[in-house]
Amino acid sequence: MDIEDYIDSGILELYVAGALSEKENQEVYALMQKHPEILDEVLKIEAAIKTLTEAASPDKTQAFDTVKVRLGLEDTDHKVITLKPKTRYKWYSFTGWAACILFAIGFFWLANENNQLKNQISTTQSTNEFLEFQIEKANKSLTESKKLIAVLRDRNIISVPLAGQAVYPDAYAKVYWDKSNNNIYLDVQGLPTPPEGKVYQVWSLKLNPLTPTSLGTLDNFKTDENKIFTIENANDSEAFGITLEPAGGSESPTLDQLYTLGTVTATS
Repeated sequence: MDIEDYIDSGILELYVAGALSEKENQEVYALMQKHPEILDEVLKIEAAIKTLTEAASPDKTQAFDTVKVRLGLEDTDHKVITLKPKTRYKWYSFTGWAACILFAIGFFWLANENNQLKNQISTTQSTNEFLEFQIEKANKSLTESKKLIAVLRDRNIISVPLAGQAVYPDAYAKVYWDKSNNNIYLDVQGLPTPPEGKVYQVWSLKLNPLTPTSLGTLDNFKTDENKIFTIENANDSEAFGITLEPAGGSESPTLDQLYTLGTVTATS
């Protein structure tokens, strides 16, 4: 076998690139062990590829020019040195490696641009979804406001103001009682935000004897912007009260935590 012809065949470049079959790899490896010239050529090819790889600057705008300079394809102010005819490096092979490197740079640039585009689309979709949510929320709020206005203007609605008590004299609330559908509309804008682990509980009261009936707790007090709650009330109420209770509510009102109280009068 002619060693020079074997080296010039290009098979060693394919070996370094990992483009050979398992059998061919084994054949090349065996020849490397047997012929120092072949081993030396493989090492030179690997060194040349490493040099080309290092030429791939992270600055993608300069990568192509950098590789051209490393390949000796760029005009410079230096005197051109003619390569020896016996040189074993095959420039078409190295140019192929440079093309691979530039392709990889371009691929990663496109991948990065694609990811940025996906992020922009995702952000736009999130913004649109948020706006749709806000519009839906506004429409719902408008509908509820119109419904509440209609309720307040109804001449059959019983209005019961609830005054602040000893535990918090500045507190106030108001009940709008619609007996036709057994609902009360409770405005608690005048109550302070309950502390952590506490909740307001609404009571329907009979006065003689004093008999409280729970109408439920205002669990969404902190998140409800309007602070107006619709509560079912089928009781023959004579008064309404609001107490501060442990989370989950109590079976009977904690009287020393009575925040507001109001009676249903004949003129209500």
